[in-house]
Amino acid sequence: MFGWIGNVLRVNLTDGTFRREDLKEDAARDYLGARGLGTRYFIDETDPAMDPLSPENKLLFVTGPLTGTLATSAGRFNVVTKSPLTGAIAASNSGGYWGPELKFAGWDMIILEGKAPKPVYLFLYNDRVELRNASALWGKNTHETTDLLLAETDPEAKVACIGPAGENGVLLANIINDKHRAPGRGGVGAVMGSKNLKAVVVRGTKGVRVADREAFLDAVKRARAKLAAHPVTSGGLPLYGTNVLVNILNQSGALPTRNFQTGIFDGADRTGGETQRDTRLHRNKGCFGCTIGCGRVSFAEAPFTGEGEGPEYESTWSFGADCGVDDIDAIAKANYLCNELGMDTISLGSTIACAMELYEKGHVDRETVGYDLHFGNAAAMVALVEEAASGKGFGGLLGQGSWRLAKHFGHPELSMSVKKQEMPAYDPRSIQGIGLNYATSNRGGCHVRGYLISPEILGVPEKLDPQSVAEKPAWAKIFQDLTAAVDSAGLCLFTTFGIGGEEIAAQLAAATGEPYTAESILKAGERIWNMERLFNLNAGLSGEDDTLPPRLLETPMPEGPHKGSVSRVPEMLPRYYQARGWDDEGIPTPEKLRELGLA
Repeated sequence: MFGWIGNVLRVNLTDGTFRREDLKEDAARDYLGARGLGTRYFIDETDPAMDPLSPENKLLFVTGPLTGTLATSAGRFNVVTKSPLTGAIAASNSGGYWGPELKFAGWDMIILEGKAPKPVYLFLYNDRVELRNASALWGKNTHETTDLLLAETDPEAKVACIGPAGENGVLLANIINDKHRAPGRGGVGAVMGSKNLKAVVVRGTKGVRVADREAFLDAVKRARAKLAAHPVTSGGLPLYGTNVLVNILNQSGALPTRNFQTGIFDGADRTGGETQRDTRLHRNKGCFGCTIGCGRVSFAEAPFTGEGEGPEYESTWSFGADCGVDDIDAIAKANYLCNELGMDTISLGSTIACAMELYEKGHVDRETVGYDLHFGNAAAMVALVEEAASGKGFGGLLGQGSWRLAKHFGHPELSMSVKKQEMPAYDPRSIQGIGLNYATSNRGGCHVRGYLISPEILGVPEKLDPQSVAEKPAWAKIFQDLTAAVDSAGLCLFTTFGIGGEEIAAQLAAATGEPYTAESILKAGERIWNMERLFNLNAGLSGEDDTLPPRLLETPMPEGPHKGSVSRVPEMLPRYYQARGWDDEGIPTPEKLRELGLA
């Protein structure tokens, strides 16, 4: 095979055995790789009704056919499992260098089954496979774990591991690779912890073969030229990182503030990318093969001293505007702690914001919380990040996410989540299309399953009125399908600011030798989206879950350019189902399933 390696590693953690399998070539062609191919394997092998934290759940680390090649920003991989936070399919995407290293070791995918009787880590060195005792690593944070494993295995290896949050069953736990990158949403770290798997360490010295080297290099050259010419990928992101969005969204009246009570934050400028670059930045950083360099290596000053990567826009928002905190150092410290402890910054920041509103409205008291938890209390916010990883006391409630927290105190309506997963940093009352994306996302509240912020706010590929609704169902479907294909190919989603289906298909075709076109990769994305939908329906979700919190549907935006607006998801949803070829209840029709080869 070309692009794909052709090898799958299956590891049974219960009995400590492993074997190599041939990659299913027909499935690879139809589902590409990473998110799509991993989900195809996962659905074929698991019961959607299973307990996500039981040994019956599986955990798949999957690369794409472009991962590890010279393609544009081709450093991505996915972790596929059933989410303990949502009960839906979870395919968490990450960058850095771990994914390419797995390809260099000669593997497309690792399938982890069962539960180890004691803490272990998996070590791969090309064809060499070992399960090693990790008891001495249990309880250590991700940075300590990474350093110890590099010293114990190979200093050139790449490490993906969990921190205390994953070990303690925190539903917001993620997996951290390369110390600062994260397959970060849906509680994939809790699944890894439930299997007594501390880390997967990979060292590879092989390469990735492409079918037509000359055509591939030409396709890559053309794609890179477009990225170099685009103002977002050559200007805004390299200069200010993703935090360039803080002031843009605030000026648009769409920066969710104090648990989505409003869309304007007075302290936005003190936390945004311009201030970060001028006062707290060491340098930029990119992932494998990156031509953009949106990553930030930063530092925080006393009393919240620290340093690390980030915070990115979503983290800056969740610990900043959403919590009413304008202290750039406290925000950075909370972000660093999440990376070290292994937790999702979006969900945890949003959950703390929910706790702050519960506190201010008298639904939870100081004795229960342990702090004066008013919006803006930076010290309390940072302290609660550490407590959340423990899985105990009030921190334990935070670690289960905002929906379970708010329900525990009798007010689930204060959880700003979809399908029990917290929404990111865009208010759907001010930006209608992103609300539809949130409501219909197969993994709960998510912005990277169809980033309609691109046309609605940034004007890419064309400017849409953020308050218009007539065309948004069709746009949502196209963006969702294209994103599924990009994730599955192994490319960074940010490349789609500057390139589209033609450039992606050209790189895929030359790398794999398969006749991919812009139309065929969109069809693959649609196939993947419908497959994920079927899993969720069989897991117990339904069209009734395609909605937003009552606040966003019923309480008008109180100020700013979109004052008086509410989300119009109920108006858009029927047309979205129609665009997808689903019935009135959001179920794919038999005709659509036959068309996609899913019948």
